[in-house]
Amino acid sequence: MIPPADALLFRTALARFAPLTEADWAMLEPHLRVEAIQKHQYFAETGKQATTIAFVLTGSFRQYYLKDGDERTTYFYFEGHLMSAYFSCISQQPSLLTIEALTAGSYVVFPYTVLADLYERSPAWQKFGRLLNEYIAMGLEDRMVGLLTQSPEERYLALLGSNKKKIIERIPQHYIANYLGITPVSLSRIRARVMK
Repeated sequence: MIPPADALLFRTALARFAPLTEADWAMLEPHLRVEAIQKHQYFAETGKQATTIAFVLTGSFRQYYLKDGDERTTYFYFEGHLMSAYFSCISQQPSLLTIEALTAGSYVVFPYTVLADLYERSPAWQKFGRLLNEYIAMGLEDRMVGLLTQSPEERYLALLGSNKKKIIERIPQHYIANYLGITPVSLSRIRARVMK
C-alpha cells in the first residue's frame, strides 16, 4: 500500500481522464508502489525495454532521444504528470528514448501489464485508456507542428505563452535550448530580443 496522501493525489489525477469507482480503484491500488530517484538517474533508458508507468510526486524529469551521439530533448515531466516510455511498454521493444531525473524525485509506479489487463476488466479503465491515448496523441501532434512550422523564436514565444511555465522556471537554459532545437547561444539572443 502507498501512503494515503500519495494515493489521493494519484487517484485525483486519474479522475481527470475518467471517474473511477471504489471497485475500479481497488483493481489498481495493490499494484502501486512509491519509488525515489536521484538526480541524473534514469527512469527509462534507450535500448532497454520499459515496463512501468509512473505518476510524478516530486522532481523534474527530461525525456530525450539520441541521434549520432547528440541528445534531442522532447519533453519535461513535473509533479502531477504521468510518465512512461509508453511505446516501449506497448510494443515490448527496447525504448527509443531516455527519461532522466534532473533533480532528486519520487513517483508512484505500477506495471504497464496491470493497466493493459484493467482495460479488459472495466469500462471505466477502458475509457481512461482511450482518453490517455488521445491526450498523448494531441501532445505529440502539438510538438510536431511546433517543430515543423514555427521558427525558433516563435517556439520560444509559444513556450512563454503556454501553460508550461514550469519549464521556464525550473529547467536549466541549455536543456530549454535543446528542447527548442537551438543552441544555448541562439536562445540567449532570442531572449535578449524578446526582453526589449
